[in-house]
Amino acid sequence: MEKQSLIICGKLFDGIKDELQENMEILVEGRKIKEVGKNLSRPKDVEIIDLSHLTVTPGMIDAHVHGNLMRWQEVDNILFHSEGYSTLAFLHTAERCLERGFTTIRCNGMGPLGYGIVDAKRVIDRGLFPAARMNVGAHMLGGPGMPGDMSMYAYENQPLSDFMQIDTIGSGPDFFRTQVRREVKYGTDFIKIFLSGSFLSPDGGPEISYLDDEELETIIRTAHDLGKPVTAHVYPPRMMKKLLQFGIDGMEHGALMDEETARMFEESDTYLVPTFSPFQDTLEDNDDMFAKNTADSQMKLKKFAPRLKESRRIIRESKIRLGYGSDFCAVHQPYESWYEYRSWLRSGMDPFRTLKAATSVNAGILRLDHLVGTIEPGKLADVSAWHRDLLTDCDALSECDFVMKEGKVYPTDNKIIDEEYV
Repeated sequence: MEKQSLIICGKLFDGIKDELQENMEILVEGRKIKEVGKNLSRPKDVEIIDLSHLTVTPGMIDAHVHGNLMRWQEVDNILFHSEGYSTLAFLHTAERCLERGFTTIRCNGMGPLGYGIVDAKRVIDRGLFPAARMNVGAHMLGGPGMPGDMSMYAYENQPLSDFMQIDTIGSGPDFFRTQVRREVKYGTDFIKIFLSGSFLSPDGGPEISYLDDEELETIIRTAHDLGKPVTAHVYPPRMMKKLLQFGIDGMEHGALMDEETARMFEESDTYLVPTFSPFQDTLEDNDDMFAKNTADSQMKLKKFAPRLKESRRIIRESKIRLGYGSDFCAVHQPYESWYEYRSWLRSGMDPFRTLKAATSVNAGILRLDHLVGTIEPGKLADVSAWHRDLLTDCDALSECDFVMKEGKVYPTDNKIIDEEYV
């Protein structure tokens, strides 16, 4: 018989109900949850895990992680990192996320070379490393000069920049049809389009577009023909409307959302991962953190700050299916997934909507809802627990006290790696 564990919960958020249930217990058998309820029977030789002083949740899921750096301060040297180093960085990020109660992460491209990210995912799935499971979009598809084009960091040296440009950056429907098929061939879970400009990269800003309609439609249709979902980095409404028209599965950011576009999201049930965290310091006038951005990023963030604030209100008051994603590639380390919880709650978001976004909603976005995202019989035993008040404390996820992934308990560690590391 497989090992059995009985988890005694102080309070339980199961990922389904908008409540913290009292006096609940979870019976785990092997890798899966066998039973959930009150006063469960104690099988012989069952291990008792007493979390009666904690709030228990499903293992958290971060749906927008850039794990290709050991620490964000390395971004200026990204051109000089080997594929091997990038692969190890993804593994490092996944390990740190698990220690913080995030048992699953969705990695949104950024791998500069090859498919090492897929290798990292595979060795974690085989149980060879204690790390969060990875759902991966290996590379970003976009035009030359787009924010995911890391060769932009060498744009003043044209031969070097051309040499460093990755395979998934180009032009034309035929080019992108081939690249989608290659991504799927080599093991990607989803396709990531980089459509608009950015706030944090050296480009023309969030309202410019890097792909035309024919290219977009080709990417989405080809991916769907191969059974893969598609998401896109996008900010302005006009581009979001195009993506909705072409039947995209979801989008990332949407930080310049307007009311009309929000209604279109609601009608189509298209998901949005709004990634509040990268803009939080700007909206809260946190000058110390804001000053860590480049001069170009600071200029763009200040220019768009009023629209960012209004768009966040629209997103908060909408009925859009919202996923939880931190999107850190500057200022904060890529594994500081808890910070997104702070951003949502400080933006006035309902805590249960936030918790569902980080559990059951994200599980659906990743197409893993048959395995994770809720505490119920038959699901994998991904369980986290917290001593702080999840309903009133915006920093509650910053301190994880317990984490179990697939029935195995792992140590927790909330320390941030020192800036002198690496």
